[in-house]
Amino acid sequence: MRRFTFLPVITAFALTSNLALSVTARSQEAEQNSARAAALTVSVARPEVSLWPVTIPASGRLAAWQEAIIASEVSGQRIIDVRADVGTSVKKGDLLVQFAPETAQVELEQKQAAVEQAEADLDQATANADRARGLTGSGALSSQQTTEYLITERKAKAELSSARAALTSAQLTLDRTKIYAIDDGVISERSASLGKVVTSGDELFKLIRQNRVEWRAELPLKRLADVKEGTRTIIPTPLRDVRGEVRLIAPTTSTDNGRVTVYVTLQPDPGMPQPKTGILASGYFELDRTDALTVPATAVVMRDGFSYVFIVTDTNQPTVARKRVQTGRRQDDRIEIVSGIERTDKVVTSGGAFLADGSAVRVSEGAELANKEMK
Repeated sequence: MRRFTFLPVITAFALTSNLALSVTARSQEAEQNSARAAALTVSVARPEVSLWPVTIPASGRLAAWQEAIIASEVSGQRIIDVRADVGTSVKKGDLLVQFAPETAQVELEQKQAAVEQAEADLDQATANADRARGLTGSGALSSQQTTEYLITERKAKAELSSARAALTSAQLTLDRTKIYAIDDGVISERSASLGKVVTSGDELFKLIRQNRVEWRAELPLKRLADVKEGTRTIIPTPLRDVRGEVRLIAPTTSTDNGRVTVYVTLQPDPGMPQPKTGILASGYFELDRTDALTVPATAVVMRDGFSYVFIVTDTNQPTVARKRVQTGRRQDDRIEIVSGIERTDKVVTSGGAFLADGSAVRVSEGAELANKEMK
């Protein structure tokens, strides 16, 4: 009877199995290497706690603190010179408009002549009255004649007073042929035109007094308990923030929207241009300061109307977990996270827009070094 040996077969089978396992291991390693190569490189940082002010957002228009109207006080005068335009900065007493002075000058000279005539009449009446008073009781003049001289003197005095008043009025008319700035400020509107004949009361200019512009913010009635005179405000602008201070709170609410107007005096930094009036500006009121857990604005991703951040988990192959968060205050390039993350979490600060929950990532070397320093 013939005996069969299975050793070569077993050996061949073992070699084949080892080869298959080696190929499988290499395949898995290649897949892992490929996954690592495909993982998105991200930067991470831990949330920071900062002392931030509690703010109340608001919006409202910028308007002049006070707007002065410069108008004509005479009628029938023709403008012969205009020395200011919209945007011109003026000082109190600067000449803005010159009317033709010829008519007013002629009238003034007539009134001066009338005064001189009245003075001469008074001198004559006074001399006659003095003689009459000296002859009283001598019988040279009758009582009626003496009375007439005295009455004539009184009339002459009254006529002189009237002539002098008319002269003063004529002088005022001549003075009013020149229109001066009534305060320091900036011309915001101009109606004066060369050659125009004006009537009394015609508006010529509008002037922003002291070049002061204020923010008229509107707040709901329920938020007024937090705002009072002296409360600090900030209006962000492309140049830099414009700071201000509440000077007045309106005593009534608007009949249109039920809001209350808060008047804020703006205090631009030296060198900043004065804000323009008529602009609808958004800003906020600064109240007390409190701690805020903040992350870079780039860490917050908006999806489906909600805010999310991605947290890196500490595993051999880092992955991310998406967490929905509630945001609060904003300051510069950082956002407050009210809820949703912890201070010890590693938050993805860049690249979150391309991630999904559970995505594999590769943390940049700079981020890893920063995390070690934070630990």
